[in-house]
Amino acid sequence: MSRKGKLPVVLPAGVEVKVTDLMISVKGPKGTLTQKLVPGIILNIESNQITVDVSEDTRDLNRFHGLYRSLLDNMIVGTTKGFEKKLEMIGVGYRAAVQGPLLDLQVGYSHPTKLTIPRGIHVTVDKNTQITITGIDTQAVGQFAAEVRAMRPPEPYQGKGIRYLGEFVRRKAGKAAKTAK
Repeated sequence: MSRKGKLPVVLPAGVEVKVTDLMISVKGPKGTLTQKLVPGIILNIESNQITVDVSEDTRDLNRFHGLYRSLLDNMIVGTTKGFEKKLEMIGVGYRAAVQGPLLDLQVGYSHPTKLTIPRGIHVTVDKNTQITITGIDTQAVGQFAAEVRAMRPPEPYQGKGIRYLGEFVRRKAGKAAKTAK
């Protein structure tokens, strides 16, 4: 049994959870999320709490116990508060702009790089270098943030690139000059 899986998930006011067959649906003020369930995972919905149990105590089902509890918790938090990732661009001439369904990045390549913003994700750009990605699905928000960062990851010599806000990039020393004899 998972320690994380044993903890109950608190159901806030205004959130509905429905379990049908092998699907769970969470509806909140910001939207609706659905997730498939593995056979053997049981959700017990009480007044304002949900507990996740397994039908059998087998190694295969115990692997999913804590996972589905965390997925359920993320669905509830996403439909009530939402998730947010912030990125910053460091480099001369680096800038970003939202153009309809596209995120236009200029990060030192000879051509502009355009990324399609996935459905359900909202992107805003502040000061041309601060990118904020928000949405209700934590996996989709994190995946798109990783794709944006992968366009020009921070390099260790000058520190230029796209990084998460507050991310520490370990700097390396450059080439040492050869001593004259």
